[in-house]
Amino acid sequence: MKHWTRAFLAAVTAAMFAAPAAAQQFINVLTGGTSGIYYPLGVSLSQIYGKAIPGVKATVQSTKASAENLNLLQAGRGEAALTLGDALSLAWNGNAEAGFKTPLKRLRGVSATYTNYIQIVASAGSGIKSMADLKGKRISVGAPKSGTELNARSILKAAGLSYADFAKVEYLPFGESVELMKNRQLDVTLQSAGLGVASIRDLAASVSIVIVPIPPEVVAKVGDAAYQPVQIPANTYQGQTSAVPTAGIPNFLVSHEGVPADLVYKMTKAMYENLDMMVAAHAAAKQIRRENAVKGMPLPLHPGAEKYYREVGLIK
Repeated sequence: MKHWTRAFLAAVTAAMFAAPAAAQQFINVLTGGTSGIYYPLGVSLSQIYGKAIPGVKATVQSTKASAENLNLLQAGRGEAALTLGDALSLAWNGNAEAGFKTPLKRLRGVSATYTNYIQIVASAGSGIKSMADLKGKRISVGAPKSGTELNARSILKAAGLSYADFAKVEYLPFGESVELMKNRQLDVTLQSAGLGVASIRDLAASVSIVIVPIPPEVVAKVGDAAYQPVQIPANTYQGQTSAVPTAGIPNFLVSHEGVPADLVYKMTKAMYENLDMMVAAHAAAKQIRRENAVKGMPLPLHPGAEKYYREVGLIK
């Protein structure tokens, strides 16, 4: 009986020590609204992780984007998230007005991704042609405290405008903003997204639109190095026949310090070895380049990502 007990205990002990090695790892990818660009890119990332990393179960979560994603990561309720660069900087340093009551010091960088373009889109019938024409109009500025809404505050302030200058301000995701514009309940929507975002393509296919220029001098007045003057190329959207100046802001893929270095190493490697899957999900992913991975990163790299970049010679 004693021999049986010893054998049983040995088997149980072995099983206990073997269990963690066999345990499934979970990766929850935090994205944005389903009509934006974060969501399809997040879906493709989850598919890449599930395919390339043995023993991983990857899921994707639709959120209100940057600020919510970063707060969820800080709380350990996700393993990877997409975010705008200015929101990431505000989160790392702590900015209560932007939705970060304390500095989110658990966050760690994985990679720069693509550039967001601040796209101010008005219905042609609204008479809006410049930023000065926005005064007194009805606008949607994105979900509350989302990266888009943070961008809206910054760029409008730089142009000498505040929310009080509008007849109506809605805080809605891209898809809902477009529906209100189609129904003539809004005059203009500000959307911070990659070029060719589905929501604006949908709007341009339904009503005549005007993309409102943001002059380089307004971009400079924001006073944040993350904001750079860029152009929306001609014919990005139906009826847009000439290039339009605006502001560009980098996006980042981030994680947190609680995610094992070995897992983040595999996640980083898998993304760069399967970029074609991300490009197939959305053309914005064409901008993702390994040589730009650590450019402008406003917080420390995750050790797992750093290991990969050293391995490929990006970091010496």
